[in-house]
Amino acid sequence: MLLNVIFLIAGFVILIYGADKLVDGGSALASRLNVPNLVIGLTVVAFGTSTPELVVNIISSAKGESALALGNVLGSNIFNVLAILGVTAAIYPIAIKKTTTWVEVPMALFAATLIFIAFCNDHWPVPGSYTISRTEGIILLCFFLVFVTYTLALARKGQGEEVTIKNRSLPQSLFFIIIGFVGLIAGGHFLVKGAVSIAESLGISQRIIAITIVSIGTSLPELATSLVAARKKNVDMAIGNVVGSNLFNTFLILGTSAVIQPIPMSTENLADILLNLLATLLLFLFIFTGKGRQIEKWEGIVFLLLYLAYLFYLIFH
Repeated sequence: MLLNVIFLIAGFVILIYGADKLVDGGSALASRLNVPNLVIGLTVVAFGTSTPELVVNIISSAKGESALALGNVLGSNIFNVLAILGVTAAIYPIAIKKTTTWVEVPMALFAATLIFIAFCNDHWPVPGSYTISRTEGIILLCFFLVFVTYTLALARKGQGEEVTIKNRSLPQSLFFIIIGFVGLIAGGHFLVKGAVSIAESLGISQRIIAITIVSIGTSLPELATSLVAARKKNVDMAIGNVVGSNLFNTFLILGTSAVIQPIPMSTENLADILLNLLATLLLFLFIFTGKGRQIEKWEGIVFLLLYLAYLFYLIFH
């Protein structure tokens, strides 16, 4: 058991380190190729914070651990909205940009709804009666291409967040990219191995491990980014980071996982799907409550209390 915990912790550390180095090297290389900082922020950096979830899901799907893959996506989306935005808003109210209000958040709501509709077909709720097929995975990836196109369109209009790029030589940039990929793969293997073994040792489902420990751990880059943004009172970046991450998770990560290995659903996933949908709907509604378009402190506290109640439900259900 202790060895499995060590594998899990080592996996998290190596995974997050790998993602950081990949973003560092990739950003520096893109800058040397004269890619605008705004585009780098909307693509390389945004993608980099979601690489831990992507790598964990690819490895999980390849090993046939579909419950881990699905739980990681749903758990990360729920954690991003309820915990990360909850903590950030509790520190400082989050102002929402017009494009975020009318495009990105509705797009995230559509993504959450899409999952719900895809799962709740006419065969549901017979356990194991439905899966996200490879065809549906490809459809999700097509939506991801639409999201990337929209992101690049924002960059062309000069909208988005500028990022600070560290100057690196070409060899240094390539070295960091290689180290990042190696770290992601090694960390992902350790994390999946540890998570599956712990679930088996404790006699609990992989879904619980994925939705709690794994999803929280792989969402640490988003948490760190949002907390830094809140500390600097640059909170509009925090919500863009969270919403973008959820879209990456649903379209790219879930889509890729389904293409590798169709993902079955159990009736236990219904609560996770409903909360994912509820969290995104609340986010949209909270934008229009109070003064102006923003998430206020009390709304952040509501998010946090809802997440804590969800954890309590998972642990004691």
